[in-house]
Amino acid sequence: MELVQLQPKSPRLPEWLRKSHTHPESVHNLKAELRKKHLHTVCESARCPNIHECFHRGAATFMILGNLCTRGCGFCSVPKAKHPGSLDPEEPENVARMAAEMNLSYVVITSVNRDDVPDGGSTHFAATVSAVRSALPDARVEVLTPDFCGDLDAVARVLDSGPHVFNHNMETVPRLYKMVRPQANYRQSLNVLRFAKQYRPEALTKSGAMAGLGESPREVEQLLRDLREASTDVATLGQYLQPTRRNLPVAEYVSPAQFEAYRDYGLSIGFKMVFSGPLVRSSYMADLVSEEASHA
Repeated sequence: MELVQLQPKSPRLPEWLRKSHTHPESVHNLKAELRKKHLHTVCESARCPNIHECFHRGAATFMILGNLCTRGCGFCSVPKAKHPGSLDPEEPENVARMAAEMNLSYVVITSVNRDDVPDGGSTHFAATVSAVRSALPDARVEVLTPDFCGDLDAVARVLDSGPHVFNHNMETVPRLYKMVRPQANYRQSLNVLRFAKQYRPEALTKSGAMAGLGESPREVEQLLRDLREASTDVATLGQYLQPTRRNLPVAEYVSPAQFEAYRDYGLSIGFKMVFSGPLVRSSYMADLVSEEASHA
């Protein structure tokens, strides 16, 4: 008889992570408008638990360079492909039009990894930021970029387009990189953040990580110290939730008290803002996080 190897089960979801889906009409309507312009959001593709809340308040994180990622990170539910196809030349203007129709005062733009494109998609990324800034000159723009395989010219290209906040997520502690981000490099990601602050000091730099993948509190504190050493201004920490059965299981549900401890520690070592809690995500409440950090 053939033996079937079962993936370890995640522990039972605690009450503090249960979030009701109370705004189906808002979600449906915004999704319909996005599809008309052939646009994607990371809120949908990454199965964010906050999607009902954010779509209801008219907030969304645009995901550009298509909806197919060339990497296979263990935590992520975004669809994968080695060769996702050509970039949509109309995407930058469509993002700008959608942001204007939504009357956004704060626009967050992220992307899939496009390691198949020579510049990692950085020219397209910069064009999208420029289009949004032209359509909404009074809006603030936050970018959440990939690592561009460590190509700092690509990072500079995005920064030259004038984002107010530059975000690049570390995702986890170095010991877990081979499991969580096998095609990424911890030091390379730190270098991206360090370069961004040096290249454009007036922009806020930001990074996020997940808890509950098997890291220890000491490892999280070391990650926060590494981010501060790279002059990162803002850190976000949230609970990892397994988006599909194909993704990594949850090792632990971290208590709200531990997230508060991480916040206190981060502030004690010099972050302008630490947004830490079970349901925190890198782009969640990004407008309010940016405002608080700007006045810190």
